Amino acid sequence: LQESESENRLDGETASDSESKSEFGGSSPVPTSDDTPEVLNRALSNLSSRWKNWWVRGILTLAMITFFFIIIYLGPMVLMTIVMCVQIKCFHEIITIGYNVYHSYDLPWFRTLSWYFLLCVNYFFYGETVTDYFFTLVQREEPLRILSKYHRFISFALYLTGFCMFVLSLVKKHYRLQFYMFGWTHVTLLIVVTQSHLIIHNLFEGMIWFIVPISCVICNDIMAYMFGFFFGRTPLIKLSPKKTWEGFIGGFFSTVLFGLLLSYVMSGYRCFTCPVEFNNDTNSFTVDCEPSELFQLQEYNIPVVLHSVLGWKTVRMYPFQIHSIALSTFASLIGPFGGFFASGFKRAFKIKDFANTIPGHGGIMDRFDCQYLMATFVNVYIASFIRGPNPSKLIQQFLTLRPDQQLHIFNTLKAHLVDRGVLGSLEDA
Repeated sequence: LQESESENRLDGETASDSESKSEFGGSSPVPTSDDTPEVLNRALSNLSSRWKNWWVRGILTLAMITFFFIIIYLGPMVLMTIVMCVQIKCFHEIITIGYNVYHSYDLPWFRTLSWYFLLCVNYFFYGETVTDYFFTLVQREEPLRILSKYHRFISFALYLTGFCMFVLSLVKKHYRLQFYMFGWTHVTLLIVVTQSHLIIHNLFEGMIWFIVPISCVICNDIMAYMFGFFFGRTPLIKLSPKKTWEGFIGGFFSTVLFGLLLSYVMSGYRCFTCPVEFNNDTNSFTVDCEPSELFQLQEYNIPVVLHSVLGWKTVRMYPFQIHSIALSTFASLIGPFGGFFASGFKRAFKIKDFANTIPGHGGIMDRFDCQYLMATFVNVYIASFIRGPNPSKLIQQFLTLRPDQQLHIFNTLKAHLVDRGVLGSLEDA
């Protein structure tokens, strides 16, 4: 009973919160009900609520992990489709919360405009991705070439249309509320669409950059729950009364170890380490290449202090395993703050979960609150420490230039290589 009360108690509500509730009509979203399948309810009826929740979460977690393995096996295209579906569902869950507050005023176009802006933002982000990764296909088809050439102008025109529709929908005496919801939609787009776009960018760098970070977040979530369930005594943060220091620390060490082991296994397979590229001849994605130095075993010296403890002087590792330590550390120490942020959001609107899509786990957004923060970190990490200039993209841009521009670049590059001694003299060349 104490656990149930602490979970449902809303701490830190101020006078401004009360004012907000009165301004929004005093209506709040209806808390989610128990949607545990009847089969599980009957099978676990003799258990206490604490252990019943443990088994429900465990069974559904195993089911989700199995589904995760299946979509990885099905390949990059299915993964991208799933990311898009998750993005749409997360957007729907957040917008629905706003709509539950907003609909009592019967104001026009909120839900329509929200989905319209989602379409515009997706068109902007993924239109650029298509141009980058499907360049040959785009140049081959006249309609796609036109859409690619004027992509940003079309995106701006679409957004401007939605902006004008919003202005025309303003209703006297409810201006402030409508601007609240306009901001709500745009913050949701920033959180959901931008991060899912970065996840797909990470996937194109190689499936290992997609799978390892996501798996580290999943591992940390599971192990923090397990350590907290069995050993948790010290509360970690008021926003989530059930989170404990024991779970937080246990999840950290477990995730770092898991990241090292998973990276070692995956680094030996080209299907995981090679960048995902579109083959224009077969019109399909390919993941075949010569592994980079990141995925070739190298020998590292162990610090002298650890010689007596480990009994080794050197160790053979993939360089990517060192990067996995950074990824798993972020997933364990900073990633949970995405969950804390989501907890604060839910408490502000007096709801336990974003939705009841997954019994025992809440909505899709409840499962991906940490993943979105992780996706941004991975993208920044790759851009800062891993990725260099991409020769294939430079060649694609070079081929779109006029012949005189191409000839100028060719002569400039030739002279540069001669100066560096890579080529012979200009006369010999």
